[in-house]
Amino acid sequence: MGRSTQSKFSAKKPRQVRDAEATKKQILDAAEAEFARNGLQGARTEAIAKGSGVTTAMIYYYFQSKEGLYQAVLQRPAVEMHEGFEQLNLDQFPPEEALQVLVKEAIAYEAAHPHRGMLWFQEANQNQGKYFKQGNWQENFSYLIKILERGMAKGCFRQIDPFLTTLHIIGVCNLYFNAYENIKHTRPDLQLLSPEMIEQHTQAAVNFILAGVRRTEN
Repeated sequence: MGRSTQSKFSAKKPRQVRDAEATKKQILDAAEAEFARNGLQGARTEAIAKGSGVTTAMIYYYFQSKEGLYQAVLQRPAVEMHEGFEQLNLDQFPPEEALQVLVKEAIAYEAAHPHRGMLWFQEANQNQGKYFKQGNWQENFSYLIKILERGMAKGCFRQIDPFLTTLHIIGVCNLYFNAYENIKHTRPDLQLLSPEMIEQHTQAAVNFILAGVRRTEN
């Protein structure tokens, strides 16, 4: 009897874990949209509950507070990008190829979350990066900085400031998406978020970045 009861509970446990993770994802997705619109100060927990289809009590059960939920929302992209970059195993590629791979991965991630940039705007505007700095973004920056330093050491990249160049590369990759709601009015004839246009943006960004860092022979 004891073994039978234990097996029933064991069979249910994986589903309970999956359901919990699915619920947390629903909450995080709805919270991301609400925080992107209104920031931490203006976001309403009731709106997040409605958008995720759960009760406010469930939100507090998983995240303790609106601030805790906000921190989790900002932490998620940092973790996702770190895991994505880690899986690329960039050290296996020559510097120029590694840079192309990373840029393409970064743009693909931005394309999958085209409105996430509003989170960073709201965070900078309302909190001056107080919560952003908890995301350990230095680690994500280090993937690009390391490639640039490796390229300079091998002589295939010109001598540049790795940190500033990293910021410039991020701008090339991200502005397309972060400023989309404004940029779309400059070319209403183009579907900027269509797969075809994103592919054009990706290739143009790769070419532009490589042209900027390559060492040229005099």
